[in-house]
Amino acid sequence: MAVLGMVSACGGGGARDGGSASVPASPSPVSASSSVASTAPAVATTAPSPAQPAAVDRCHTSELRASVGRNDPGAGQRNFPVVLTNASDRTCTVRGFPGAAFLDASGRQVGPDPRRAPNSDPVTVTLAPGRSAWAGLTFSHPEVSGAEAAAPTTLLVTPPDERDPLRVPWTGGTVPVSGNASSVRLTVLAPGTGP
Repeated sequence: MAVLGMVSACGGGGARDGGSASVPASPSPVSASSSVASTAPAVATTAPSPAQPAAVDRCHTSELRASVGRNDPGAGQRNFPVVLTNASDRTCTVRGFPGAAFLDASGRQVGPDPRRAPNSDPVTVTLAPGRSAWAGLTFSHPEVSGAEAAAPTTLLVTPPDERDPLRVPWTGGTVPVSGNASSVRLTVLAPGTGP
């Protein structure tokens, strides 16, 4: 019964009969603002959203080609750019340090894995097809440092976040494998093919 009384009051007949209407004939400011608020999300959700750029996946070993650039010597140091080139037909990314290891003619590793150069901040390098990124491979010349040396024939290069390496012929001469100043260091990948 109370519901029926409210319905008839909403119809507007209560005020003409001399009685007091429990609900005003015109909407109150509160109901008007709540009406606007309830329609606002519908307007926002129907507005077109800007297109999001497609995410670019990392480069996989099978999509890359590795090479070693020319030595850029300095102050008893030997410095080689290790270059990864996108050989695929899609754009992909590399970020961080590549892995590396020297092998002798029989396929055995000579010396420890190169260390990561300190104070290297990784950046994401986007490689369009045919574009390259490089990391610096640096060590003291064994004849200058007195470190024990070996003459590898191959450099294994593993792209960041990948397990399968790429094989590159090593023509850079002897490398330190033990003793004083025997550390070989690698920097993070940067755009291009070298300094």
